[in-house]
Amino acid sequence: MKNNISEPNKTMRHEFQRLGDGRKAILLSTPKAVTPYAGLAALLEFFRHLGLPALLGSLMPFVYTSPNAIGPVNILLAFFLSVALGAKRFAHVNGLRSDSALLGLLGWKRWPSADATLSFFARFGWKHIEMFFPPLTAWLLGKLPPQEASLDLDSTVFERYGKQQGAKKGYNPRKPGHHSHHPLVAVLAEPLFVLHGWLRSGNTTAGRGVLAFLTEALLLVPEAMRLRCVRADSGFFDGKLLDFLEDKKLSYIVVARMSGTLKRCCAGIRLWRELDGNYSVGEFHEQLFGWRSARRFVVVRERVREEKHALGRKLIEVPGYTYRVFVTDLAGAPEEVWRDYNKRACIEQRIHEIKDDFGADAFCRQDFFSTEAAFRAVLTLFNLLSLWQTASRAEGAPHQRLTSLRAQVFTCGAIAGRGGRTFVLHMSTSWGGLERRKPLMDKAKQWCEAITTRLVRAGIKCAPGEAKTKPQAAPSGANAPPLG
Repeated sequence: MKNNISEPNKTMRHEFQRLGDGRKAILLSTPKAVTPYAGLAALLEFFRHLGLPALLGSLMPFVYTSPNAIGPVNILLAFFLSVALGAKRFAHVNGLRSDSALLGLLGWKRWPSADATLSFFARFGWKHIEMFFPPLTAWLLGKLPPQEASLDLDSTVFERYGKQQGAKKGYNPRKPGHHSHHPLVAVLAEPLFVLHGWLRSGNTTAGRGVLAFLTEALLLVPEAMRLRCVRADSGFFDGKLLDFLEDKKLSYIVVARMSGTLKRCCAGIRLWRELDGNYSVGEFHEQLFGWRSARRFVVVRERVREEKHALGRKLIEVPGYTYRVFVTDLAGAPEEVWRDYNKRACIEQRIHEIKDDFGADAFCRQDFFSTEAAFRAVLTLFNLLSLWQTASRAEGAPHQRLTSLRAQVFTCGAIAGRGGRTFVLHMSTSWGGLERRKPLMDKAKQWCEAITTRLVRAGIKCAPGEAKTKPQAAPSGANAPPLG
């Protein structure tokens, strides 16, 4: 008997034996719209309560005049959702074009193609980036309650395999000699938030342009937020940066680059305070060449042992130990400064997450500023998801990576239907259905309403051109379509 049978209604039928028990099973097609991503409704509801479509429409530096074009707000939102669902190339945006149930959930008629997405980012020049992304970041950051935060600086490497603008030979630990970009990022540690990001040429050093970068980043910090400390690794060890931070009255902890002078100072420390059998701490003050004053250096000495790799540098004059040196203006005990800096390790995890989960290093075009626009868009999505987790989860809940959110929340099978003229999406209880996601929606709604109330009482506008009492309705037309 044939396995493939054509039914009278032209529906294909396939009979087969199940792998587990060998019993007969049947495969059929259905004309109903089905989506595996009904769980996105929780995120879309947050976007709606946040007023994100209206904000994007008000900040968008260009509009599409063609009546048949998909508006730029739609294209950017589609890019956000594609990345949230696993896209790591522009071509992957096409993977959701046939998901008519998801389109019904969004209230859209069409999903932007990969070509439309590429054309969207190709419109961005340097001025467009500065007009769009900094105000968007400042607006999102203003949604957070007043608090104290630590600012961590770091750079990373985006490997490139073509002849893109800005792709140069530089520091590339995985593939030395290959072309790369060398982005610079500033991350707030306590409210997990990417404050600023630059895409730079691959032949730049870690600290190149950091003063201009920090100047831009600090302009985004709201008055209600206090920066407790700036932390950076040895790539940012420079007297000019320390002068800049002191002039801005910002405390800092920076890993010192081990020069001959500092090695002699470490070897000359006579007063060591033991923390345990392996670690000791000391300190000294030294004015290095070109510095305007002497600064405090905290030293952590670790005993070299076979069972554990010891961090830091070895000194020929003092065998058997490694040394880590930090320059700081904090007045705490040396071990407190060391433990404070160790919290900076979170920025390494966030950079890995942005690259591995969000594909920040994979969205690349020939034009430099188009690539930077895509990079900044990925950072914006990271902030949106971080803000959503703050809004929808219990206070103090640990940060979840995008891969976990994708599996636990966004993935949920559903069938689209109609109730009269109303679109209905039937979410499968096998994935937790609406019962698992309704509390996230309700909590996020309450959070958005509380934030709006707080901003109104403080006399702060909710968004550019937005009313203080409620979010402005999205303008009609292709540039700001309905969401959710």
